[in-house]
Amino acid sequence: MSVEIFPGRYTVENQEDIVVFTIGMRINKWWAIHKWFPVFKAMPPMIRELYMNKDLGCLSMEHFFSLRTTFLLQYWRSEEDLMAYAKGQKHLKAWNEFNQKVGNNDAVGIYHETFLVKKGNYESLYGNMPKFGLGKVFGITKITKAKNSFKKRIS
Repeated sequence: MSVEIFPGRYTVENQEDIVVFTIGMRINKWWAIHKWFPVFKAMPPMIRELYMNKDLGCLSMEHFFSLRTTFLLQYWRSEEDLMAYAKGQKHLKAWNEFNQKVGNNDAVGIYHETFLVKKGNYESLYGNMPKFGLGKVFGITKITKAKNSFKKRIS
């Protein structure tokens, strides 16, 4: 699968509210695979569900992995959509299983952060990139002199 690269510098129009949600896990004890592997494998079914059902409100996501940590960056249409998904069957099942299997055991850590970002309060720059992040959500616009700095793009 070939990914289209957009040569030059691009931005997104900053005209809509957005919810930025990060979620992931950290393996604290590699040898405790029976504790962290169930957490690791709980996420793919939810990711698949979000990709297949755009009406749930997840607009786009990016995945990152390091030696110990997974990081999933998501863009949501609204706080209400994100909260509705959190109360949905797949997420609640995964959350309940995590609490039963792991609880306060320190073999694996989990985290999430939520940012409610109003239009006019975010900025983006993409140089020689495929559509990424907010660029996948809103589309990209070539940067001109009128938008050639952070201050000009944020206003």
